[in-house]
Amino acid sequence: MNRREFSLAAGALGLLPVAGTAHAQAAAFKAGTDYLVLPRSVPVDAPAGKVEVIEFFSYNCPHCAHFEPDLEAWVKKLPADVAFTRAPVPFVGNDVEAKQKLYYTLEGLGKVDEYQGKLFKLIHEDRQPIFGDAAILAWADKEPGLDGKKFADMYKSFTVAGKVKRVTQLQNSYQVSGVPAFGVAGRWYVDGETARSMERALQVVDFLTGEARKKA
Repeated sequence: MNRREFSLAAGALGLLPVAGTAHAQAAAFKAGTDYLVLPRSVPVDAPAGKVEVIEFFSYNCPHCAHFEPDLEAWVKKLPADVAFTRAPVPFVGNDVEAKQKLYYTLEGLGKVDEYQGKLFKLIHEDRQPIFGDAAILAWADKEPGLDGKKFADMYKSFTVAGKVKRVTQLQNSYQVSGVPAFGVAGRWYVDGETARSMERALQVVDFLTGEARKKA
């Protein structure tokens, strides 16, 4: 979603792979066309021996909501040496900081996997008004799977505030121009525009994680 609008209509573009073409497509992935090489390497948080993959997203982004089921299915199949994480960007909508704090609070409570898809559904399908600090805290207080006080304490914590500040630096380092998008191994950037669809972007990320292993 804005800064650039990404097309998720891979079928319409004829970019979805068919049986037997995966290797041919991987061989065709090119720097500057299918993905971008960062001018400067970005420090990674992944442990030694792991390839860091970051998804840049926003809860306010309808494209991110549409992409989430495919992303979750892909994440479940990732090799053990891929360290996947998410980064909520400071753009898309008028309550971006509140949505960033929402994500990092769930992360701190170990609840991201449980609530990521659920929140996209609540916001984009059910149209629940989860907008701004007060609404988010009220939602968490009524949510059966959350402890409202623990959520509020985490939401207002210096830890979460620090992560919100850091993600802006991370976004700028990866030169994120829209979401959903990926940063790989502190070296490469992929989004729906470079890869020409988000489905194809996942293939490019798979290719780049292989390249990262070669360079390790």
